[in-house]
Amino acid sequence: MNNTDAVKNACTWGLIPAVPVPRYYTGQIHAKAQEAYAQYLSEQPIAGAAVWAHTGRGLHLDRHERKQVLEVWKSALGEQKLLIAGVGAIPDNRLLGSMKIRQWERDSLGMAADAIHWGADALLVFPPAIFKGLPPGERDEAIVSYHCKLSRFGCPLVLFYLYDEAGGVSYSAEVLRELLALPRTLGIKVATLDSVMTLQDVSTLISSEFPEKLLITGEDRMFGYSLMRGARSALVGLGAAFPGIQRDLMRTFAEGNFETFLALSSRVDAYAERTFMQPMDKYILRMLWCLALSGVIPEEAAHDIAGYEMTRVEIETLRQVIADQALY
Repeated sequence: MNNTDAVKNACTWGLIPAVPVPRYYTGQIHAKAQEAYAQYLSEQPIAGAAVWAHTGRGLHLDRHERKQVLEVWKSALGEQKLLIAGVGAIPDNRLLGSMKIRQWERDSLGMAADAIHWGADALLVFPPAIFKGLPPGERDEAIVSYHCKLSRFGCPLVLFYLYDEAGGVSYSAEVLRELLALPRTLGIKVATLDSVMTLQDVSTLISSEFPEKLLITGEDRMFGYSLMRGARSALVGLGAAFPGIQRDLMRTFAEGNFETFLALSSRVDAYAERTFMQPMDKYILRMLWCLALSGVIPEEAAHDIAGYEMTRVEIETLRQVIADQALY
Protein backbone atom coordinates (compact mmCIF):
# COMPACT_ATOMS: atom_id res chain seq x y z
CA MET A 1 0.00 0.00 0.00
CA ASN A 2 2.01 3.01 -1.20
CA ASN A 3 -0.55 5.23 -2.92
CA THR A 4 -0.71 8.45 -0.91
CA ASP A 5 -4.52 8.66 -0.91
CA ALA A 6 -4.88 4.99 0.03
CA VAL A 7 -2.47 5.35 2.94
CA LYS A 8 -4.19 8.55 4.06
CA ASN A 9 -7.56 6.82 4.00
CA ALA A 10 -6.16 3.93 6.03
CA CYS A 11 -4.80 6.39 8.59
CA THR A 12 -8.04 8.37 8.92
CA TRP A 13 -9.61 7.77 12.34
CA GLY A 14 -6.98 5.08 12.89
CA LEU A 15 -4.59 4.57 15.80
CA ILE A 16 -0.97 3.93 14.85
CA PRO A 17 1.20 3.10 17.87
CA ALA A 18 4.83 4.16 17.77
CA VAL A 19 6.42 0.99 19.05
CA PRO A 20 9.40 0.56 21.38
CA VAL A 21 12.00 -2.18 21.02
CA PRO A 22 12.13 -4.75 23.86
CA ARG A 23 15.71 -5.34 25.00
CA TYR A 24 17.74 -7.33 27.44
CA TYR A 25 19.58 -5.48 30.21
CA THR A 26 22.67 -5.59 27.99
CA GLY A 27 20.92 -3.56 25.30
CA GLN A 28 20.60 -6.47 22.88
CA ILE A 29 17.22 -6.73 21.17
CA HIS A 30 15.02 -9.37 22.80
CA ALA A 31 13.90 -11.12 19.60
CA LYS A 32 11.28 -13.39 21.17
CA ALA A 33 9.70 -10.54 23.10
CA GLN A 34 9.63 -8.37 20.01
CA GLU A 35 7.91 -11.09 18.00
CA ALA A 36 5.37 -11.67 20.78
CA TYR A 37 4.74 -7.93 21.05
CA ALA A 38 4.27 -7.52 17.30
CA GLN A 39 1.84 -10.43 17.21
CA TYR A 40 -0.11 -9.05 20.17
CA LEU A 41 -0.40 -5.55 18.72
CA SER A 42 -1.37 -6.85 15.28
CA GLU A 43 -4.47 -8.37 16.90
CA GLN A 44 -5.53 -5.06 18.47
CA PRO A 45 -7.84 -2.43 16.90
CA ILE A 46 -5.06 -0.43 15.27
CA ALA A 47 -4.57 0.91 11.75
CA GLY A 48 -0.91 -0.04 11.76
CA ALA A 49 2.34 0.60 13.60
CA ALA A 50 5.27 3.00 13.36
CA VAL A 51 8.78 1.57 13.66
CA TRP A 52 12.09 3.46 13.89
CA ALA A 53 10.31 6.42 15.50
CA HIS A 54 11.58 8.18 18.63
CA THR A 55 9.75 5.59 20.76
CA GLY A 56 11.72 2.86 19.00
CA ARG A 57 15.04 4.74 19.22
CA GLY A 58 15.05 4.55 15.44
CA LEU A 59 18.04 6.81 14.85
CA HIS A 60 20.10 4.75 17.30
CA LEU A 61 19.50 1.41 15.55
CA ASP A 62 22.20 0.11 13.25
CA ARG A 63 21.20 -1.04 9.78
CA HIS A 64 20.97 -4.70 10.79
CA GLU A 65 18.75 -3.86 13.77
CA ARG A 66 16.52 -1.65 11.64
CA LYS A 67 16.01 -4.47 9.16
CA GLN A 68 15.31 -6.95 11.95
CA VAL A 69 12.73 -4.66 13.58
CA LEU A 70 10.94 -3.72 10.37
CA GLU A 71 10.71 -7.26 9.06
CA VAL A 72 9.23 -8.58 12.32
CA TRP A 73 6.53 -5.92 12.26
CA LYS A 74 5.85 -6.28 8.54
CA SER A 75 5.33 -10.00 8.98
CA ALA A 76 3.01 -9.55 11.97
CA LEU A 77 0.92 -6.73 10.48
CA GLY A 78 0.52 -8.30 7.05
CA GLU A 79 -0.86 -6.38 4.10
CA GLN A 80 -4.03 -5.14 5.77
CA LYS A 81 -2.36 -2.83 8.28
CA LEU A 82 0.03 0.04 7.72
CA LEU A 83 3.72 0.03 8.50
CA ILE A 84 5.22 3.50 8.86
CA ALA A 85 8.98 3.95 9.29
CA GLY A 86 10.80 6.89 10.81
CA VAL A 87 13.63 8.30 8.68
CA GLY A 88 16.52 10.56 9.55
CA ALA A 89 20.08 10.29 10.84
CA ILE A 90 22.36 11.30 13.67
CA PRO A 91 25.00 13.80 12.46
CA ASP A 92 28.61 12.65 12.43
CA ASN A 93 30.30 15.13 14.76
CA ARG A 94 33.71 14.20 13.40
CA LEU A 95 32.77 16.19 10.31
CA LEU A 96 32.23 19.94 10.02
CA GLY A 97 30.09 22.34 8.04
CA SER A 98 28.82 21.31 4.64
CA MET A 99 30.60 17.94 4.79
CA LYS A 100 28.69 17.09 7.94
CA ILE A 101 25.37 18.07 6.35
CA ARG A 102 26.06 16.14 3.14
CA GLN A 103 26.95 12.97 5.03
CA TRP A 104 23.88 13.35 7.25
CA GLU A 105 21.68 13.73 4.17
CA ARG A 106 23.20 10.64 2.53
CA ASP A 107 22.55 8.65 5.70
CA SER A 108 18.97 9.93 5.95
CA LEU A 109 18.14 9.20 2.34
CA GLY A 110 19.75 5.78 2.71
CA MET A 111 17.52 5.02 5.68
CA ALA A 112 14.49 6.06 3.63
CA ALA A 113 15.55 3.85 0.72
CA ASP A 114 15.97 0.89 3.09
CA ALA A 115 12.55 1.48 4.65
CA ILE A 116 10.83 1.44 1.28
CA HIS A 117 12.81 -1.56 0.03
CA TRP A 118 11.95 -3.55 3.16
CA GLY A 119 8.24 -2.82 2.92
CA ALA A 120 7.28 0.44 4.66
CA ASP A 121 4.02 1.99 3.45
CA ALA A 122 4.93 5.55 4.46
CA LEU A 123 7.82 7.55 5.91
CA LEU A 124 7.68 9.57 9.13
CA VAL A 125 10.24 12.33 8.59
CA PHE A 126 12.29 13.17 11.66
CA PRO A 127 12.73 16.95 11.85
CA PRO A 128 16.10 17.88 10.27
CA ALA A 129 17.56 19.49 13.40
CA ILE A 130 20.97 19.63 11.73
CA PHE A 131 19.77 22.76 9.90
CA LYS A 132 19.04 24.67 13.12
CA GLY A 133 22.39 26.47 13.06
CA LEU A 134 21.94 27.87 9.55
CA PRO A 135 20.78 31.45 8.90
CA PRO A 136 16.94 31.59 8.83
CA GLY A 137 16.50 31.85 5.06
CA GLU A 138 19.09 29.19 4.31
CA ARG A 139 17.65 26.95 7.04
CA ASP A 140 14.12 27.13 5.63
CA GLU A 141 15.36 26.42 2.11
CA ALA A 142 17.35 23.42 3.34
CA ILE A 143 14.35 22.00 5.23
CA VAL A 144 12.13 22.20 2.15
CA SER A 145 14.83 20.84 -0.16
CA TYR A 146 15.40 17.84 2.10
CA HIS A 147 11.71 16.95 2.17
CA CYS A 148 11.54 17.34 -1.61
CA LYS A 149 14.35 14.80 -1.99
CA LEU A 150 12.48 12.36 0.24
CA SER A 151 9.28 12.87 -1.75
CA ARG A 152 11.06 11.81 -4.94
CA PHE A 153 11.18 8.25 -3.62
CA GLY A 154 7.45 8.16 -4.39
CA CYS A 155 6.47 6.99 -0.92
CA PRO A 156 3.86 8.88 1.16
CA LEU A 157 5.34 11.26 3.72
CA VAL A 158 4.18 12.09 7.22
CA LEU A 159 5.65 15.42 8.29
CA PHE A 160 6.74 15.65 11.91
CA TYR A 161 6.41 18.73 14.13
CA LEU A 162 8.30 17.64 17.25
CA TYR A 163 9.05 19.44 20.50
CA ASP A 164 12.61 20.72 20.92
CA GLU A 165 13.56 18.46 23.83
CA ALA A 166 13.21 15.42 21.57
CA GLY A 167 15.19 16.98 18.71
CA GLY A 168 12.44 18.92 17.00
CA VAL A 169 12.47 21.99 14.79
CA SER A 170 10.08 24.95 14.94
CA TYR A 171 8.83 25.19 11.36
CA SER A 172 7.63 28.60 10.20
CA ALA A 173 4.17 28.91 8.67
CA GLU A 174 5.80 29.48 5.27
CA VAL A 175 7.85 26.29 5.54
CA LEU A 176 4.80 24.32 6.67
CA ARG A 177 2.87 25.57 3.66
CA GLU A 178 5.59 24.40 1.28
CA LEU A 179 5.87 21.00 2.97
CA LEU A 180 2.12 20.44 3.14
CA ALA A 181 1.83 21.34 -0.55
CA LEU A 182 4.11 18.45 -1.59
CA PRO A 183 1.97 15.86 -3.44
CA ARG A 184 3.46 12.98 -1.42
CA THR A 185 2.63 14.61 1.92
CA LEU A 186 -0.39 12.86 3.41
CA GLY A 187 -0.38 14.86 6.63
CA ILE A 188 1.58 16.04 9.63
CA LYS A 189 2.14 14.50 13.04
CA VAL A 190 2.12 17.16 15.73
CA ALA A 191 3.92 16.34 18.99
CA THR A 192 4.45 19.62 20.81
CA LEU A 193 4.08 18.07 24.30
CA ASP A 194 2.91 21.16 26.19
CA SER A 195 2.69 23.91 23.57
CA VAL A 196 -1.04 24.20 23.10
CA MET A 197 -0.55 27.34 20.99
CA THR A 198 1.57 25.45 18.46
CA LEU A 199 -1.04 22.71 18.21
CA GLN A 200 -3.73 25.34 17.70
CA ASP A 201 -1.73 27.23 15.08
CA VAL A 202 -0.91 24.11 13.05
CA SER A 203 -4.46 22.78 13.26
CA THR A 204 -5.85 26.13 12.10
CA LEU A 205 -3.42 26.24 9.16
CA ILE A 206 -4.47 22.76 8.03
CA SER A 207 -8.21 23.29 8.43
CA SER A 208 -8.14 26.63 6.62
CA GLU A 209 -5.59 26.01 3.85
CA PHE A 210 -4.94 22.25 3.57
CA PRO A 211 -8.18 20.46 4.50
CA GLU A 212 -7.18 17.54 2.27
CA LYS A 213 -4.18 16.79 4.52
CA LEU A 214 -4.39 14.82 7.77
CA LEU A 215 -3.66 16.35 11.14
CA ILE A 216 -2.18 13.39 12.99
CA THR A 217 -1.96 13.73 16.73
CA GLY A 218 1.23 12.81 18.50
CA GLU A 219 0.01 14.61 21.60
CA ASP A 220 0.09 11.94 24.27
CA ARG A 221 -0.67 14.53 26.96
CA MET A 222 -3.35 16.32 24.89
CA PHE A 223 -4.90 13.34 23.11
CA GLY A 224 -8.58 14.16 23.53
CA TYR A 225 -8.09 17.90 23.02
CA SER A 226 -6.11 17.34 19.82
CA LEU A 227 -9.09 15.46 18.38
CA MET A 228 -11.26 18.45 19.24
CA ARG A 229 -8.74 20.62 17.38
CA GLY A 230 -9.12 18.60 14.19
CA ALA A 231 -6.82 15.59 14.46
CA ARG A 232 -8.27 12.69 12.45
CA SER A 233 -5.52 10.15 13.07
CA ALA A 234 -3.12 9.30 15.90
CA LEU A 235 0.52 8.22 15.81
CA VAL A 236 1.47 8.07 19.46
CA GLY A 237 3.93 6.37 21.77
CA LEU A 238 1.10 6.06 24.28
CA GLY A 239 -0.53 3.61 21.89
CA ALA A 240 2.34 1.18 22.38
CA ALA A 241 0.35 -0.33 25.26
CA PHE A 242 -3.40 -0.50 25.91
CA PRO A 243 -4.43 0.67 22.44
CA GLY A 244 -8.06 -0.41 22.82
CA ILE A 245 -9.15 2.43 25.06
CA GLN A 246 -7.35 4.94 22.83
CA ARG A 247 -9.05 3.62 19.71
CA ASP A 248 -12.39 3.87 21.50
CA LEU A 249 -11.56 7.46 22.44
CA MET A 250 -11.14 8.25 18.75
CA ARG A 251 -14.19 6.25 17.69
CA THR A 252 -16.56 7.89 20.15
CA PHE A 253 -15.43 11.35 19.08
CA ALA A 254 -15.88 10.48 15.40
CA GLU A 255 -19.37 9.15 16.15
CA GLY A 256 -20.34 12.24 18.14
CA ASN A 257 -20.80 10.23 21.34
CA PHE A 258 -19.32 13.03 23.40
CA GLU A 259 -20.43 11.88 26.85
CA THR A 260 -18.51 8.62 26.47
CA PHE A 261 -15.66 10.47 24.74
CA LEU A 262 -15.18 12.78 27.73
CA ALA A 263 -15.18 9.86 30.15
CA LEU A 264 -12.61 7.98 28.06
CA SER A 265 -10.53 11.13 27.63
CA SER A 266 -10.24 11.50 31.39
CA ARG A 267 -8.99 7.92 31.71
CA VAL A 268 -6.51 8.25 28.84
CA ASP A 269 -5.23 11.51 30.34
CA ALA A 270 -4.62 9.80 33.68
CA TYR A 271 -2.67 7.08 31.85
CA ALA A 272 -0.57 9.64 29.96
CA GLU A 273 0.13 11.61 33.13
CA ARG A 274 1.81 8.56 34.66
CA THR A 275 3.82 7.60 31.58
CA PHE A 276 4.68 10.87 29.81
CA MET A 277 6.24 12.86 32.63
CA GLN A 278 9.68 14.16 33.55
CA PRO A 279 12.21 12.92 32.74
CA MET A 280 10.27 12.83 29.49
CA ASP A 281 12.71 10.58 27.65
CA LYS A 282 12.02 7.87 30.22
CA TYR A 283 8.53 7.37 28.74
CA ILE A 284 9.93 4.62 26.50
CA LEU A 285 10.99 2.55 29.49
CA ARG A 286 7.64 3.23 31.15
CA MET A 287 5.80 1.97 28.08
CA LEU A 288 7.91 -1.19 28.05
CA TRP A 289 6.99 -1.74 31.69
CA CYS A 290 3.31 -1.27 30.85
CA LEU A 291 3.74 -4.10 28.36
CA ALA A 292 5.50 -6.22 30.97
CA LEU A 293 2.82 -5.56 33.59
CA SER A 294 0.13 -6.57 31.10
CA GLY A 295 1.96 -9.80 30.29
CA VAL A 296 2.77 -8.96 26.68
CA ILE A 297 6.55 -9.12 27.17
CA PRO A 298 8.63 -10.60 30.00
CA GLU A 299 10.16 -8.25 32.57
CA GLU A 300 13.61 -9.20 31.31
CA ALA A 301 12.71 -7.46 28.03
CA ALA A 302 11.69 -4.17 29.66
CA HIS A 303 14.91 -2.27 29.10
CA ASP A 304 15.86 0.77 27.03
CA ILE A 305 19.24 1.92 25.76
CA ALA A 306 19.03 5.34 27.47
CA GLY A 307 20.20 3.91 30.78
CA TYR A 308 17.17 4.68 32.91
CA GLU A 309 16.07 2.31 35.67
CA MET A 310 12.59 1.83 37.13
CA THR A 311 12.15 1.90 40.91
CA ARG A 312 9.64 -0.31 42.69
CA VAL A 313 7.56 2.78 43.45
CA GLU A 314 7.46 3.75 39.77
CA ILE A 315 6.43 0.25 38.74
CA GLU A 316 3.67 0.19 41.36
CA THR A 317 2.47 3.60 40.14
CA LEU A 318 2.07 2.15 36.65
CA ARG A 319 0.33 -0.93 38.02
CA GLN A 320 -2.07 1.31 39.94
CA VAL A 321 -3.03 3.53 37.00
CA ILE A 322 -3.59 0.45 34.82
CA ALA A 323 -6.00 -0.91 37.43
CA ASP A 324 -7.64 2.39 38.41
CA GLN A 325 -8.39 3.38 34.81
CA ALA A 326 -9.25 -0.17 33.68
CA LEU A 327 -6.93 0.18 30.69
CA TYR A 328 -7.29 -2.23 27.79
